[in-house]
Amino acid sequence: MATFLYRVGRLAFRRRWYVALVWAAVLAAVGLGALKAPGAADEGFSMPGIESQKAFDLMEQRFPGATADGATARVVFVAPKGEKVTATDNRKAVEATVTDLADGSQVASAVNPFQAKAVSKDGTTAYATVTYKVAADDLTDASKTQLDQALDQARDSGLTVDAGGTAMNDGGGAGGAAELIGVAIAAVVLLVTFGSLAAAGLPLLTALIGVGVSMASILALSDALGLSTTTGTLAMMLGLAVGIDYALFVVSRYREERANGRAPQEATSLAVGTAGSAVVFAGLTVVIALAGLSVVGIPMLTKMGLAAAGAVVVGVLIALTLVPAFLGFWPNAVLRRKARKSGRLQAETRDNGGTRWARFVLRRPLPVLLLGVVGLGALALPVTSLQLGMPGDEAKSTSTTERRAYDALAEGFGPGFNGPLTVVVDAKGDDDAEGAASTIAKEIGATEGVVSVSPARFNEAGDTAVFSVVPSTAPTDEKTKDLVTTIRGERPGVESATGATFEVTGTTALNIDISEKVQSALVPYLIVVVGLAIVLLLVVFRSLLVPLKAALGFLLSVLASLGAVVVVFQEGHGAGLLGVETTGPIMSLMPIFLVGIVFGLAMDYEVFLVSRMREAYVHGESAQQAVTSGFRHSARVVVAAALIMIAVFAGFIGESDSMIKMIGFGLAAAVLLDAFVVRMAIVPAVLALLGDKAWWLPKWLDRALPRVDVEGEALTRAADTPEVPAPAGQEAARV
Repeated sequence: MATFLYRVGRLAFRRRWYVALVWAAVLAAVGLGALKAPGAADEGFSMPGIESQKAFDLMEQRFPGATADGATARVVFVAPKGEKVTATDNRKAVEATVTDLADGSQVASAVNPFQAKAVSKDGTTAYATVTYKVAADDLTDASKTQLDQALDQARDSGLTVDAGGTAMNDGGGAGGAAELIGVAIAAVVLLVTFGSLAAAGLPLLTALIGVGVSMASILALSDALGLSTTTGTLAMMLGLAVGIDYALFVVSRYREERANGRAPQEATSLAVGTAGSAVVFAGLTVVIALAGLSVVGIPMLTKMGLAAAGAVVVGVLIALTLVPAFLGFWPNAVLRRKARKSGRLQAETRDNGGTRWARFVLRRPLPVLLLGVVGLGALALPVTSLQLGMPGDEAKSTSTTERRAYDALAEGFGPGFNGPLTVVVDAKGDDDAEGAASTIAKEIGATEGVVSVSPARFNEAGDTAVFSVVPSTAPTDEKTKDLVTTIRGERPGVESATGATFEVTGTTALNIDISEKVQSALVPYLIVVVGLAIVLLLVVFRSLLVPLKAALGFLLSVLASLGAVVVVFQEGHGAGLLGVETTGPIMSLMPIFLVGIVFGLAMDYEVFLVSRMREAYVHGESAQQAVTSGFRHSARVVVAAALIMIAVFAGFIGESDSMIKMIGFGLAAAVLLDAFVVRMAIVPAVLALLGDKAWWLPKWLDRALPRVDVEGEALTRAADTPEVPAPAGQEAARV
């Protein structure tokens, strides 16, 4: 692999104009495709194999057209203090607003709250449901403007008016500020690391080109593949982070080879052959982990993982081709100013911060190891109280109308009103379908924790009924989860008595089912990922203990970062500093995200740091000297790469979307803990305690494993061997 990549780097250096033009053409082509592509169809969230999804599918089958995914808006009216919405003036204002809301070209219906009995018992709150003919993404600006104007006119009458529902979604996601903050911090880190504007700018430029290609491709394929805004957000996060990091590793190795006296072309070729090999392996681990998300069985998660994996592949290709091409255009620009002026380059032989830190750890490995493990273990403890769910309007800022509408409904109708359960009764084959539905409704209505049950609604065939059940607790409350379990537990007895069957669905039940499925899939997925890490590192480092140490360190960092997420977003400690106004269950997909993404990123640092140690050890240095050498060459680059990733991920904490905010915080915390605690402290401490045993491998296993020269040691030795005259008529050969 190293030899092949060496040739790739040399070809990219020599044919730099062609390489640059090819990438420019690719960017232009996908950009044009993105501009012409229609918006992605809103397919909604689905998860095959769970009860709530089966019930929803049954509703679509038995009530054709009734469950069409049209946008909805629930407009909430609250009377001034001391008044009721049923008062004459307030009632006229509400009814006038409903009339205005119904007068839209895309509106299917607007239900008068006084006719639908959608008024609270104390008479202070009422709500009107507006249903649209099209999905939320297809609402025109005119429809949204009409809705906003109707709300403003109602407010002028003295009522407090807010609205929630899918029609209020702005289709947002990460955009603008988050990326700019991350890129700005990354630029500062690169400038401090390299001491050169060109060296700092090259990784940024190539990463932005890679992100442009990835995002344009996602937009171009969004309609065909059903990709969403959140899908693009994750791809942008990872594409930007790994794109900068991979280019950083190649440029850093190029400068090192130039300091060793190589000519620009040879230094570029060696950089791609050595650091590029590590980039390929590191990128492969990220891609495998992200593609492995498909085993969880959630279509949206599969799409997010594959889209992000595609962004990582683009980042790897950019680092292997476009970066060496740019080095060919400006071979000296990426060097330090002193080296450019003097024309003399010096190899890194003196002590630096990395060597001084390594010696500090080597002198006291046990205390450093214990402190690191105990610290991460303490951070991981909150995971024992982890509660999974899907944040809704209750997690949004109180400055949003959706959150205010949620709070008003909870206050006027009870906390469970925002998350009613939907019960689907399948009475096909039953002679008395109405009687069966009535019996099931009475049984469920008598269950503790149920506030009310709506009248059953039958389909045209009269064999299927649907009714709503309002719990007494909020959608994300653990008691609501227990209620769903209780209702489903009563099913065998009810079915035997009536001959009909029923299933529980609705947004609340769907979120509960998703959480349970993700929890059940987490351990198998974790085993697969950790097992993969051990196998890959076994091949790369040809050691038994180094892969085990890397996998255990990965588990520590994942659990600790998940614990930090629980502390902030579930328990609320420091939540205000991050703009989190409401705490609650952790997003169901968060543990899977952390395991899949952090696995790949953790292996990045493991490969780039430990491979230099192994290279030094193979070349004859003692085990402890090899640790010091590895830190001398790699510590600064790994620290810079980690800071860049932290900056990119942390930039997304400022987003208003609670899911994006949580993902950004979790990934930033995971990189911080894995890079600075696990890789920079625990790894050298363990290697110091193990000594030569760290690099032991049984002979039979050594013979069985394929040889993967990640750091290109054979390539480096070949480059160090002088050319010798060849026999007459033959070319000179390397020996």
